[in-house]
Amino acid sequence: MIEAHALRGFPAPLAVAADEVRSASAALGSRLVVLDDDPTGTQSVADLPVLTAWDATDFAAVFATDAPAVYVLTNARSLGEADARTRNREVAANALAAAREAGVDVEFVSRGDSTLRGHFPLETDTLAETIVAAGGAPIDGVLIVPAFPDAGRVTIGGVHYMREGDELRPIGETEFARDATFGYSSSDLAEWVAEKSDGRHPAASVIVIDLSIVRAGAEAVADAIQDAEDRTPIVCDVVTEDDLRLLSLGLIEARRRGKNLLSRVGPPFVRARIGAEQRAPLTTAEAFPDGGAQRGGLIVVGSHVAVTTRQLTRLRAVHSDITDIEIDVARVLDPTGAPAYLRQTAADVAAALDDGDVVVSTSRTVTVAADADASLEIARTVSSAVVQIVQDVVAQTRPRFVVAKGGITSSDVAARGLSMRRATVLGPMLPGIISLWEPVDGPAVGVPYVVFAGNVGDDDALAHVVSTLTRTPAATADR
Repeated sequence: MIEAHALRGFPAPLAVAADEVRSASAALGSRLVVLDDDPTGTQSVADLPVLTAWDATDFAAVFATDAPAVYVLTNARSLGEADARTRNREVAANALAAAREAGVDVEFVSRGDSTLRGHFPLETDTLAETIVAAGGAPIDGVLIVPAFPDAGRVTIGGVHYMREGDELRPIGETEFARDATFGYSSSDLAEWVAEKSDGRHPAASVIVIDLSIVRAGAEAVADAIQDAEDRTPIVCDVVTEDDLRLLSLGLIEARRRGKNLLSRVGPPFVRARIGAEQRAPLTTAEAFPDGGAQRGGLIVVGSHVAVTTRQLTRLRAVHSDITDIEIDVARVLDPTGAPAYLRQTAADVAAALDDGDVVVSTSRTVTVAADADASLEIARTVSSAVVQIVQDVVAQTRPRFVVAKGGITSSDVAARGLSMRRATVLGPMLPGIISLWEPVDGPAVGVPYVVFAGNVGDDDALAHVVSTLTRTPAATADR
């Protein structure tokens, strides 16, 4: 097996209890403020607050609780560079102001994509600059931990891989590396840092914490970080949850020694860093403690990656009675006809929910422009259309549940389509992936909301989630 070959020469995994990390994290005393560039970063955690707005008062409400971390949904991956910079600065400044008022020490985490898409190093640079502007100490090192073992993304010897069966494929050889906006060529993370920073951080300047260091324990990790200064990039190997816990103990020790760090991470990092256990997938009864509405659920699919298209095909096969409504992107991009088209589509969806589950998907053909900014603008226009449909649907009826497939789609549906300002992450729908939120405010209070990344899960994942949430035949008969 290629994976066994890649691991040859590294120490065997070490078992680390979540309690050990939780105790060390509590002793350190800092709260994690996680700037999530799309909402799918919550898929690996449970029982944590999520904010889709970031006034100082929003942070104050969270800091008044004992939550060890809070997720802030910036949706920066859908923004151009200037807007992403502004949003990160606003979030950090407001969090720091609220923390100062509450007497809380905060530690910033920039949650990026496990397939390396997103605004890096722009986001971590902006956070570092904002911390200093607010009177904080300069950042010594930026940890880069994109691994997501639950979804098959691991880092070995500084090289980031995507697991396909029993084999590993370098991430630079996957479809994600060809992203129209955030594409790249390097699988070696030190070289990727040099590529994304336009040479500002040469590969040779990057600290690599490989498995031999991670599995040597917290002191070894902290020693490896000791010489970091002026935002030195630090890439980290991770293959298992225990590796993440060991790394977390090392980062806590480094902070205890006085190192000021930022982290750019994949979804499971926060779970390990606060010492949380991996929660079992939620059951139907846990998702609907009151039984739920006796009508159909709404499944909104915006992602265009290949795995999403396969999952959508499988959903249609398993749930052959599902109503399928496809949004015609060409009509959405027509400024004169789009408003009437979207109103009619929403009316059709609302009517169909009376009879069962409804899938609303965008055309599977991706519409791109000549450059990255123009492609992002098309994506935003299409996402706004999806939001408008969801807004109109929930104004007319109350779905049993809402599933949003795709990062930008999930963010926009939550913050704008369902107008939620705050939510609680209840837990995952599948082991370590796909999170269920409980809206705290807005028109969707009481409606389970599933945040489903475009690039996770096997071909059956979407069908499985819908099967867990859909009304039973008995419930249908009683409607």
